[in-house]
Amino acid sequence: MNMSTALNNALGGLTAASRGAAVVSGNIANALTPGYARRSLELTTSSSSGNGVRTVGVTRHQDPVLTANMRSSDAELAFQSSMSEFHTQFEKLVGSVDGSPSIATRLSSLEGSFITAASLPDSIERLDQVARAARDLTNELNAASEGVSKARSDADRKIGAQVQSLNQTLQDIQDLNAKIPAIQNSGGDIGSLLDQRQVLIDQVNALIPVNVVPRANDQVSLYSDGGLILLEGKASEFTFSITGETKPHMTIANGLLSGLEMNGNPVRTSGGNAQIRGGALMAQFAIRDELAVEAQVQLDTIARDLVERFETPGLDPTALASDPGLFTDDGNRFDPTAFVGLASRISLNSVVDPDNGGNSWKLRSGLASVTPGDPGQASQLRAFGAVLSDARAVPGGLFGTGNMRAAELTEALLSKTGAQAHAADQRKTFANTAQQQMVQIEAEQGVDSDQELQRLMQIEQTYVANARVISVVDELMETLLRL
Repeated sequence: MNMSTALNNALGGLTAASRGAAVVSGNIANALTPGYARRSLELTTSSSSGNGVRTVGVTRHQDPVLTANMRSSDAELAFQSSMSEFHTQFEKLVGSVDGSPSIATRLSSLEGSFITAASLPDSIERLDQVARAARDLTNELNAASEGVSKARSDADRKIGAQVQSLNQTLQDIQDLNAKIPAIQNSGGDIGSLLDQRQVLIDQVNALIPVNVVPRANDQVSLYSDGGLILLEGKASEFTFSITGETKPHMTIANGLLSGLEMNGNPVRTSGGNAQIRGGALMAQFAIRDELAVEAQVQLDTIARDLVERFETPGLDPTALASDPGLFTDDGNRFDPTAFVGLASRISLNSVVDPDNGGNSWKLRSGLASVTPGDPGQASQLRAFGAVLSDARAVPGGLFGTGNMRAAELTEALLSKTGAQAHAADQRKTFANTAQQQMVQIEAEQGVDSDQELQRLMQIEQTYVANARVISVVDELMETLLRL
């Protein structure tokens, strides 16, 4: 080996060591950066300088299977977190068996107040307490129904925000797809752009689980698990109209709520043939169009049972067949064709409400009576109390097919709501555990700071060795020049 070859080899080694130090330091600096993939320097023997070294490029290490599993766990956690949040919220609205207040405890208070009033029917204070207990029960149902409507409205607004974010993110990925080949062809480093694109794909995946398909020139295409083409050269555009304040009767079917569209075509968001499966976006559609609707039906069923019990023919001899009972549909008799949203409209009959100009003594003498009658007569009070204990069929079969007392119906609601909340929380916990496990696996296969420091020390030794070769060659050149 002549001196010029040795010098060239050492200079190549210094260049490779310098580039390697930059790569390793970048790995260490970005060890905790989301979307960052570990880099390594690829070297080969230089054919133009004897046995010298030549830098081939920087390789970005990423396991596509691990990345796909990580995205799947992220999307599942986003979906289950939203579902659990709704079930927990609804459980708080209806209350728990041992909690106070709740729909069940309000009903229990009403039953107790009837018994207390019947024991001393001439006591206006006890009659007033019956009316107030009945009003507290209707207020509890009203509040729960309002909470469900608010959950639907919140879901509707979240869908609008998520669709806007989804469109912007897909457009950003399209822009990066266009930039990456241009920068690569000009000799630039595309590693940071690939990291940025991975972060954006993860953001899309949290909303709609995606399948990433590699294309030529380091570009990618995105498809949903349900078969939607999210990005194929050009990003798809989603449209959705926010309704604002939703009402119980509003649905996609009757045109009062907006559905999701992609490039002007309707997107199926529920059922076995849904085109988006999992993720935060599907969760919000499930809350708005399925879970909240079911919750409203459950509340309406409780309200209907109460209204119909006190409209039982012959229960109140003073009332006409067209008169409302103790509980009303916003002051009117129950109309089976207007069942939806009844829990939001149920109210105490104003004729017995002492706080709204009514007379509580009508609970004793009959709702349509014009005089207080015999103050010691308790038969009507006992009849009102007994009707709550009648075992009746429950419309719709939501809580079983057997006959149920009013208290059993409210307890069934609390039990069902609690069980659903518990199951949803378990699914969320499982999804969170799986996601954390994937994070750990990804971290183990990501940047290892200890290994990178070892590589940095090796590079330092290589740098010192090549620098020493250059120093020796310099000394030899000086010696030759002095001869």
